[in-house]
Amino acid sequence: MWRKRITTSEKTINFLKVFGPAWLVMMADMDASSIIGAAQTGAVYNYGFIWILLLLVIPLYIIQETSGRIGVATGKGLGEVIRENYSKRVAAIMALPMAITDAFTYAIEYMGIAIGFEVLGIPLIISIPAIFIVHILIVTKQKYVEAERVLLGISLALIVGLTATLFLRGVKDYSPIYFKPSPLFFFLIAANVGAVIMPFMLYFQASATAIKLKEIDAIEYKSQVIRHMRRETLLGAIATEILMVIVEMTFAGIKNASDPSVFASASQLATVMTPIAGDFSPIVFSIGLISAGFLALVVISLGSAWGVVEALGIPKRSAWKIYVIESIPAVIVTLLLPPSMLINTILDLLVFFVYALIGPIIILGIISRNKKIMGKYYSSGIRLIAYWISAIIILSIAIIATF
Repeated sequence: MWRKRITTSEKTINFLKVFGPAWLVMMADMDASSIIGAAQTGAVYNYGFIWILLLLVIPLYIIQETSGRIGVATGKGLGEVIRENYSKRVAAIMALPMAITDAFTYAIEYMGIAIGFEVLGIPLIISIPAIFIVHILIVTKQKYVEAERVLLGISLALIVGLTATLFLRGVKDYSPIYFKPSPLFFFLIAANVGAVIMPFMLYFQASATAIKLKEIDAIEYKSQVIRHMRRETLLGAIATEILMVIVEMTFAGIKNASDPSVFASASQLATVMTPIAGDFSPIVFSIGLISAGFLALVVISLGSAWGVVEALGIPKRSAWKIYVIESIPAVIVTLLLPPSMLINTILDLLVFFVYALIGPIIILGIISRNKKIMGKYYSSGIRLIAYWISAIIILSIAIIATF
């Protein structure tokens, strides 16, 4: 009878109850910077990077699955796990690069949003301070869910619009495989890696999954939750990369410059949806870009900054102070940049993100194989080997792109 009750109870911990953190972080990963990175890749190399984007499903899934598994196994976020199982000094050392990375992440989203407003003819001096105020109000008033629903809907509408555009234009006779080593080629590979696996994603999925575990009262059923989490993470990884491929294909041929190293301008990118939106293409593109960037701002506030407050032992109710401190430099940098430099700066920051992953990826791998922390859910065998191979490949790409 007791065994039967347990079985019945387990059936209530279904996929839909666990669903949320992995999917949200993957959708937020299709932010303004990722769209711009994939768009520029298509503008320069047409369909040539499709094979690379599809291959990125593997490391994306492996790394994010590890983050989610740590959240389930420990019931805590990465920062908290570091602080409790290693020294406070290690936690503090990790908190500094986390905070710096947060500031850069905020900057890249503000720049993506700024490009959207620039296309609409709204100057940065007006748009960026307004976005900063609205963003801080949402996170301090804890209006996350309401904001996420609206922004996710609008940003997905942009993807739907790009997909419809691709359908109307038709698939061109471009090769999906391009490989010709050059500085630009490796630079765009690194930019796409940085767009696909961002530091905030690791912190968000661990923390959000741990919170979800407690919300659905599934502490006793970790094995089942991990199984569902893996399925959701895989679906999210595949969906994200398919969306990146769609963006790349849609923007293929948008630029007819004789020098491919000169990236397409924001105004050129904004005309891509002309087949379905006509003269309204810049407006539709801009609103979608702004929403995608804003959604990422909200998710970053919930995820990446959590890593800082957890590592330092700051109560999460005071986390809004970290949001403000990290956002202000991002706002200032965005306002100081000439609009013509926004796209190139975003691509540079995407490459930087690959370097910013070094610390989180290493600590993630160390934690995942620690039996004391992870219990029976620790990484071993093929899973551990696959993780470190993924980490080495990603970090090698950054080094090659630099030199």
